[in-house]
Amino acid sequence: MLKIDHVSASIAGNTVLRGISTEFNAGQLLAVVGRNGAGKTTLLRAMMGLVPLSAGTIAMNGDDLSRVPAHRRTSLGIGYAPEDRVMYPTFSVEENLRLPCDVLGLDVTEIDQRLARVLEVVPQLREMLPRSGSALSGGQGKMAALGRALMVGTRLVLLDEPFQGLAPVLANQYAESLRRLHEISPELCIVVTESNRSLLRDLPDATLILERGELVEGEDS
Repeated sequence: MLKIDHVSASIAGNTVLRGISTEFNAGQLLAVVGRNGAGKTTLLRAMMGLVPLSAGTIAMNGDDLSRVPAHRRTSLGIGYAPEDRVMYPTFSVEENLRLPCDVLGLDVTEIDQRLARVLEVVPQLREMLPRSGSALSGGQGKMAALGRALMVGTRLVLLDEPFQGLAPVLANQYAESLRRLHEISPELCIVVTESNRSLLRDLPDATLILERGELVEGEDS
C-alpha cells in the first residue's frame, strides 16, 4: 500500500533519515521502535509531507506522494496523531474531531457515520465530546488525537509515541482501542512509533527498528 524507497531527509542541515526502504501493507499493525532522536517522528512527518525529502520517494498505491501537498494527504485516507496531540482550545472535542472532515468537504451524514465509528473504537471519547479542547488532561488529549486521526484515516493511521506519559489505566484503554480498531477495520494499516518497546505489549504484527536514521532490524512480533 505505502512504499518508502531509499528515503533520506535532513532538518536544519542535519541528516535525520538515511536511505530508508520499507513497505506498509493494508491490514498491518506495525511498530517503529527506536531511541529518542532515532528519526521516528521525522519518518512520520515525511510521510505527511511536513518534512521535505532530500532523496528517495514515498508512494501510496503506486502514486508518488511528492505530487500531493501536505494539506491534501488526509484526502488519501491518511490520519496522523502527532506526539504533541494539538487540540484547538476554543473548540469542543467534538468540533476538533469533526474539523478535518469539514476541511475535506465531507457531507454531514458521512461525518456523523465516521464519528459513530470513532466512538465505537474509543468509547471513552463520548463523555468528552462537549468539553473544551483545553480542558483535557494529557492522556485524554492523546485519546482525542487518536479519534481525530481516525476521522480521516480510512486507509492508513500514523500514531507518534501514543503511549508515552500515559497512566497505566489510560495506556490499557488506548491499547484496547487499537485492538478494537484492528478488528473493526481489518483493512486499515496502523503504524505506531515508540521509544519504549515494552509499552507496545503484544500489539504489533511486526516491528521495525530505527537507529540513527537507519533501519537496522525488522522482525515479526
